Amino acid sequence: MNTMNKVSKCLLSIVIVTSALLPTGSISAAEQTKTQTAAAAKPQTVTAATSSRAQQLAQVLLDKYGVTGVQYAVMDHGKIVLSGSAGTSGRKGNSKIGKNDMFGIGSTSKMYVTAATMMLADEGKIDIDRPLTDYLPEFKMKDERYKQITPRILMNHSSGLYGSHYGNSILFNDNNTFNRDNLLPALQNETLKADPGAFSVYSNDSFQLLELMVAKVSGKSYPQFIQERITKPLQLKSTLTPLDQFDRSRLVKTYFPTLTDKALPVENTNIIGTGGVYSTAEDVVKFAEVLTGHRPDLLSTASTNAMTRPEYRSGMWVSETSNIFNYGLGWDSVQLSPFDRYGLKAVSKGGDTLMYHASLISVPEQRLSMAVLTSGGSSMYNEAVASEVMLRVLKDKGTIKRILPDQQFPTADKVAMPADMKKYNGTYGVVGETFDVNIRNGKFKLATQMSGMIPAQQYIYAGKGKFRSEDGSALASFERQKNGSTYLKLNAYLNIPELEQSQMALYVGQKLDKQSLPSAVKKTWQQRNGKIYYNIDEKINSAFYLIPTEISKTIQADTQLGYALGTKIVDANKSVNIMQIPVMSGRDTFDLNFSRQGKTEYLQINGQSFISEDGLSTLSASSSLKIPADHHATWMKLGKKTAGQKINVTLPKGAGFVVYDDKGQITYSSIVNGGHSTKLPQSGMIVFGGKAGDHFKLSLNR
Repeated sequence: MNTMNKVSKCLLSIVIVTSALLPTGSISAAEQTKTQTAAAAKPQTVTAATSSRAQQLAQVLLDKYGVTGVQYAVMDHGKIVLSGSAGTSGRKGNSKIGKNDMFGIGSTSKMYVTAATMMLADEGKIDIDRPLTDYLPEFKMKDERYKQITPRILMNHSSGLYGSHYGNSILFNDNNTFNRDNLLPALQNETLKADPGAFSVYSNDSFQLLELMVAKVSGKSYPQFIQERITKPLQLKSTLTPLDQFDRSRLVKTYFPTLTDKALPVENTNIIGTGGVYSTAEDVVKFAEVLTGHRPDLLSTASTNAMTRPEYRSGMWVSETSNIFNYGLGWDSVQLSPFDRYGLKAVSKGGDTLMYHASLISVPEQRLSMAVLTSGGSSMYNEAVASEVMLRVLKDKGTIKRILPDQQFPTADKVAMPADMKKYNGTYGVVGETFDVNIRNGKFKLATQMSGMIPAQQYIYAGKGKFRSEDGSALASFERQKNGSTYLKLNAYLNIPELEQSQMALYVGQKLDKQSLPSAVKKTWQQRNGKIYYNIDEKINSAFYLIPTEISKTIQADTQLGYALGTKIVDANKSVNIMQIPVMSGRDTFDLNFSRQGKTEYLQINGQSFISEDGLSTLSASSSLKIPADHHATWMKLGKKTAGQKINVTLPKGAGFVVYDDKGQITYSSIVNGGHSTKLPQSGMIVFGGKAGDHFKLSLNR
């Protein structure tokens, strides 16, 4: 689930470029040619220095980036030449992580369903450029453009689908496939956000559709197909899915330290094609042999070449070439930064669930791959670790001569800004929010970007339409695209302390036009502004209850401009997505649809229902409650009468409850903490979840 995808150019070989085309600070073409000639054509032992550095980097993840367990492996010409770990597995009596301990690999799972799709194409069972409906006739949408969607378009993230149906997809101790099983019915009532093929922006639902197609065409369940066509031929003993039978104690434990010091229950990502595979670092790099053309008995060279072509360039895209995102078929990147600085073609795929994170990088021409898996952290950190270790291995092999220093954009003399640059002032939107750009005296401020890797700061005009950030890590500019929209773009060096630098270019905002709302419509949205709506569809054992922003929605409406949470207000009860942003910022779009049942207002987003805080009662000193027929969850407010009291709950089988404080932070989960009793905060929320009709008996005391 993660993070990302689109297509790239056929290239499993090292690219030799002229010095005129090399990025600033890159190795020259002549120097690169010399070192490539010296490159080893067979596996070499990793030097002690590189092995030591890999372990140091694993420790950095543990010490500074919220990671509790790390596992990594490097494969060179079909041989594991480096394998290591750090942190703890969480098992009693044997806490050290071993090479056979398993992690969730999140969206790295997309490479398995991509490979499965291409295997069917190799056999002539599908044509990736034929409509998906030829192979999955059950796939229908309200928007007739869905008939143009092909398997290729799904694999390169240009389907035009809104992005992701997350409901009940990640569950603790539960491999229920409710989400996957309900995707097709959900899509029947939905539209597309763009013409198929118009641009590539990360889409989880696309790979769920591929999973359904593989099962339909092959006549096998998707896990069975993976076992028969990938894991058994490769002898991968540790690559499994939530639907497979195996010893769950092999999974490295995960933690949520602000809630409890106990390990979390087993996390099941039940959208398997999108992000549900469990594996080990060694298994992942062995699978990379298939993806990079070195197991033609399993997947043809023609298919692996096709997977690495730059299809992201087929539609609207940012102008820069150096990037950590440039989609191929399945791949996040088919020309990964910083390897392009060395004239090397590297491909990558990252993956994140809520608790597990993974990164795979391969340099196909060198037949070299590395995987880094973690519990806690982020796939971005894993990729930075893999990048540095891979570069060191390539240096050890003689493929590159030296490791290049970090970069920043050069300072510029003060440049007078042309007056017409002020035309870019105004309101911009991304999915879920709007923000203002106000250029004054050649400067404007921009909030934190890229998950905090680029801090909030001023951008100062540096000439040629570009604004340089104060810290020199980013250039901001404005681009008008062929769809008629204007975008705020960042081209940035990603500086993660103590980890390898990379480069990313993406649009961080789409310029919005002001629209006038009728007074009655404006009043309705003003009344909703700031109100919180709580999810009533999510099972109580969903991992999303740990993340309050995933389980509730706070409405932010700008009625002067006519937008709410980045969507365009249509009428009193509907606001629709208008974001058409490639790469990542335009992913996971949604519409807002409001309705009433009696005096209670409900919100529907991507097939999930949320209840307004106005419709909730306050927990009384002693009471009972029942889950309604159309709910998974019932929310109640916590007030003065229950503040500081201890609640005891008689729980039906499979049911549970979760408590949040007045800041919306989780303080207790019966699923995670275990038990049925906790002290209530001064104010906040409590949610009870179970099957429709479940009764809960509650008592409170001091």
